[in-house]
Amino acid sequence: MTTTSSGGGPDHPTADREIVVSRAIGAPRELVFEAFTQVRHLSRWWGPDGFTTTTRSFEFRAGGVWDFVMHGPDGTDYQEWINWTEIVPPERIAMVHGESRDDPNAFESVLTFEPAGEETRIVMRAVFPTKELRDEAVEKYHAVEGGEQTLRNLAAYVAELTGSDTTGNETSGNETDRSERTSKGVEG
Repeated sequence: MTTTSSGGGPDHPTADREIVVSRAIGAPRELVFEAFTQVRHLSRWWGPDGFTTTTRSFEFRAGGVWDFVMHGPDGTDYQEWINWTEIVPPERIAMVHGESRDDPNAFESVLTFEPAGEETRIVMRAVFPTKELRDEAVEKYHAVEGGEQTLRNLAAYVAELTGSDTTGNETSGNETDRSERTSKGVEG
């Protein structure tokens, strides 16, 4: 999966604070969207390779919260908290994602589910409060790889549900400059 990011400009002022990852998944968007709406699905694919997820609470509605722990393959636990801010089935999910409700470093994410023939293109766009926090997510927490792996895991899970052996095509990008390729991605 490739990703792009650029230094922003007047037409896209958040570009230097965002990470965009996308992937085509070989299933109808209603099914791909559903994989985000029910904890029984999320627990099967959410997160980078080798991670597992334990949910403490889950309420999928605008204003609802998903409180969970991601368990890393090295035994490290990562406290996570998501507040769903907008849900438009089966097109869009917006959220605030951090370590806790009061996390000053929480970032905003928007997921869009676009029909692409018999596939669904999912686009994950995360906007961080600062460029430095975005860069830290990429460098320290490997957000690029984590985002790519998370979408690959989703594609594999949806393929299991449909009985298909295809997991979609990997692509991603920043809308402002698709020619500038860098290692930027989105966290699980």
